[in-house]
Amino acid sequence: MQDWDKIDADVAVLGAPFDFGCQYRSGARFGPRAVREASTLFSFGHAGVYDHEDDATYLGSDVRIVDLGDADIIHTRTEASHANIEYGVRKILDARALPLVIGGDHSINIPCINAFDEDCARNGPIHVIQIDAHLDFVDTRHGVTAGHGNPMRRAIEKPYVSGLSQLGIRNVSSTAKAGYDDARARGSDILSVRQVRKLGIPAVLERIPPGARYYVTIDIDAFCPSIAPGTGTPSHGGFLYYDVLELLQGLAGQGSVVGIDLVEVAPAYDPTESTQILAAQLLLNFLGFIFHARKR
Repeated sequence: MQDWDKIDADVAVLGAPFDFGCQYRSGARFGPRAVREASTLFSFGHAGVYDHEDDATYLGSDVRIVDLGDADIIHTRTEASHANIEYGVRKILDARALPLVIGGDHSINIPCINAFDEDCARNGPIHVIQIDAHLDFVDTRHGVTAGHGNPMRRAIEKPYVSGLSQLGIRNVSSTAKAGYDDARARGSDILSVRQVRKLGIPAVLERIPPGARYYVTIDIDAFCPSIAPGTGTPSHGGFLYYDVLELLQGLAGQGSVVGIDLVEVAPAYDPTESTQILAAQLLLNFLGFIFHARKR
């Protein structure tokens, strides 16, 4: 869709193919294209998808989804690129649609959250749920404050972000101990994969404020690289598919999901294409859960 002033949809997809300044391996800028291509696997022309486990039809033909294409990215210019991503998300929110942004590295979450200031002034704060291997709570490193290690620190600084739930955090992470201490002092709830599994999904959901407005940010490295190797910073011991799917289904039922981004798919590192298929399948199911819950 070329005219972003005429968005008429329930969901608007925006690509954010930005990965300048990656700490380890670049390539997430090719994520939006790969996830879109993978989504065609599920384009069978059915009027919704029937799930026999839940005896429900998800993502019926009444849910209008439009693809806005990609935000204009000026490589090596972080501020300008982020500004263009923010502009796109603002246009989606102005149209009262659900923004679904596909990155790109995790820095693209920063302009996404920035874009919610006016929406939150109208509708109330957002609680950010991060599904990730890394805490991403660095304040500054080598003068960088808007890189892929900074987004959750930038988010909690916003007066309209009511809190953070950071799930899947494990192993050698993106943040030193001082960052963990700071995140907890600011009210963040941090759980590793093993802690999530030990508690169980219902107990984890009870720790997330019910009835809130949720912004969900998913880093594909939250998953174990045995099923999602196509990412710049793989971390073994991650979630499997149903770990995250059941969490997202629970979130859709206990609050209002008002924004989504999925980041760090780097297809060059997965010749099987499993990573982008996982990302597309997860997003399509999540949208199905959200709109099914809205009908209820």
